[in-house]
Amino acid sequence: MSSPSTSSKDDDLAITRSTINQILQETVPSVRVSNDARELVFNCCSEFLTHFSSVVSEMCDKSKKKMISPSHVFSALESLGFESYIPEVEKVLQDCKTVARKKTKSRLENHGIPEDELLRQQQDLFAQARQQQAQQTLKEWRDVQLTAQQAQESASAAGQQDGCSTHQDEEEDNAM
Repeated sequence: MSSPSTSSKDDDLAITRSTINQILQETVPSVRVSNDARELVFNCCSEFLTHFSSVVSEMCDKSKKKMISPSHVFSALESLGFESYIPEVEKVLQDCKTVARKKTKSRLENHGIPEDELLRQQQDLFAQARQQQAQQTLKEWRDVQLTAQQAQESASAAGQQDGCSTHQDEEEDNAM
């Protein structure tokens, strides 16, 4: 267990005291809890969460996964002898998923735009992006063609000048 002189890093990783106080008030509302008892409960909760997290991490490592999933939590509960809590934990998981779905739906509803209209707008944006990309590609191709044509004309002009100067050199050589 952590000593009273715990570092601030340990405090950052621990469950908050206000959360522990709230849990105590809800579970034993008719009993007063001394400060020493609150601190003890706080330290026990922190130690339990640290231990539980390490067991969950071990379960994840054993399954050779890089992300902890609910199945790892259930396995850790079983390995620590808390299998009787699994049905309640599964219920909480389902409740969390339901809340998450509602939040997603409410975000769409808050826009005031029906989902099919949002989909149509998205498809329009994709079409515009494809058109802009095609135009950009065409412009780049034309620029390359123009550059190649200019290079060819420059080389042709340089070749004609070389041809003229070579002809003049030959005439000078013959004159001598």
